[in-house]
Amino acid sequence: METQIHVPVGSPVIRRIPIFVDEHNVAEGAMKLVKELRPTWDTNHVKTKLFTDGTTNKLVGCYVEDSPEDVVLVRVYGNKTELIVDRDNELKSFQVLHANGCAPRLYCTFQNGICYEFMQGDALGTQDVRDPSLLRLIAREMARIHAIHAHNGCIPKPNLWIKMRKYFSLVATEFTDQASNVRIQQEVPSKAVLEQEMVWMKEHLSKLGSPVVLCHNDLLCKNIIHNSKEGHVRFIDYEYSSYNYQAFDIGNHFNEFAGMTELDYGLYPSREMQMDWLKVYLQAYKLFTKKTEEVSPRELETLYVQVNKFALASHFFWGFWALIQAKYSSIDFDFLGYAVLRFNQYFKTKPEVMAMQIPE
Repeated sequence: METQIHVPVGSPVIRRIPIFVDEHNVAEGAMKLVKELRPTWDTNHVKTKLFTDGTTNKLVGCYVEDSPEDVVLVRVYGNKTELIVDRDNELKSFQVLHANGCAPRLYCTFQNGICYEFMQGDALGTQDVRDPSLLRLIAREMARIHAIHAHNGCIPKPNLWIKMRKYFSLVATEFTDQASNVRIQQEVPSKAVLEQEMVWMKEHLSKLGSPVVLCHNDLLCKNIIHNSKEGHVRFIDYEYSSYNYQAFDIGNHFNEFAGMTELDYGLYPSREMQMDWLKVYLQAYKLFTKKTEEVSPRELETLYVQVNKFALASHFFWGFWALIQAKYSSIDFDFLGYAVLRFNQYFKTKPEVMAMQIPE
């Protein structure tokens, strides 16, 4: 049993460029990288566009007006993000997903980031993911990724509990009297309570029978790119991609219907909307893996229950993530406030979700 993603034999070797880019002056470092990656471009005419909605990294797009469709994206890793992101695993995910037609080209790595191809299309918002036609495209694309084989014959093991435990250990000191942020003691549940819930979750959720598949694990709205010309969606940002429970990936996406900067859990999809999504997903997943599209009502109800239970684990996972970010990140965002909202939502929804039963 293992959690490793295996890159297909014969995949191109990733180019490594020995350049360090200052996260406070990304454009200057990006130009050095562009000289290496696009030697024919006149650097006097290279334009840069700063993308500002990342909550982990800094992202800049570089292009020339002669060929605006060829955009080189330069992503600089945020401060201490190596604590929460396995960078080697991210690169493997990138390669595996690209080999299967699900990800853009990876141009190179540099000392503190990566350069890759820009995907044409529009990043989605909280209203778009509810759109009936887009919702179906998203469900099918997730099924396509979940059906990818990226292991070497070993039974893949989910990394959810290992990662959650690691995140918890990184913030454990914040619950002591020496903590740098007093708001944690005031607004976040105690260390003992969080520990107890983690133990309970692992015990309860790992028995639900959710298959372990290759997951994106961070399917927030802006990580979905809709190409309206070609009529498809693609997922971007594979920092958290790993083998994990199928129901976690879906439940996590449903939680993201609430948005991020202004969380509104009133936007969490209704049972009816979820059933539409899950039926499309299961038909596609079964077609990819078993060559049949037949989905029974029992299968659908089982997945619905699994997904809503694993949505609880998603609140906890990103709650811990946000506490780590509050401690280290230089990005202007109230990570601690976000953590509080995620933990609150966990405790608010837990009784209702736990009453759900998988059909016999």
